[in-house]
Amino acid sequence: MNTNSRSQEGAWARHALAHAPSYLAATALFALMAMTFADVVLRSVFNSPISAATELTRLFMAITVFSSLPVISWRGEHIVVDLLDPFVRGRAAQVRDVLIDALAGIVIFWPAIRVYELAERAKQYGDTTEYLQIPQFYIAYFIAFSTFVTALILLLRAVIRAVAPDYLATIKNA
Repeated sequence: MNTNSRSQEGAWARHALAHAPSYLAATALFALMAMTFADVVLRSVFNSPISAATELTRLFMAITVFSSLPVISWRGEHIVVDLLDPFVRGRAAQVRDVLIDALAGIVIFWPAIRVYELAERAKQYGDTTEYLQIPQFYIAYFIAFSTFVTALILLLRAVIRAVAPDYLATIKNA
């Protein structure tokens, strides 16, 4: 195998890994849409709604939100209020952004740890969803993992902002 095909494989793998959370979120959102449509049709036409629609909605929403969170954090696409932007420019703005990313990364570790502890407890107790009997620790572990990844991404953004601030502008549109 030549080096060109290896680099193409590496590029494909990096692309797949970088976009996997977005694909997972899109799939969960599509499943939520299809389930909601089916639930409305079954409820209206046959007076027989999907009994597990509420718990499936909760699961699909959790997957959508927490799959998207690391991607949104990496791209810096959170909703921001720019009250201080007119007053803080240049190097001071860069320092502010480093501090915000670092603080957010540190702070978000607490909910990640807490959700992990709740997942452990749900696993020990054997907690399941009401209708489908899906073990609740699966989604809790997923939420904890996504939150940990988000915290690490925010800390990485803080380091990148401090060392190579122009790099983040190049990846935002990637």
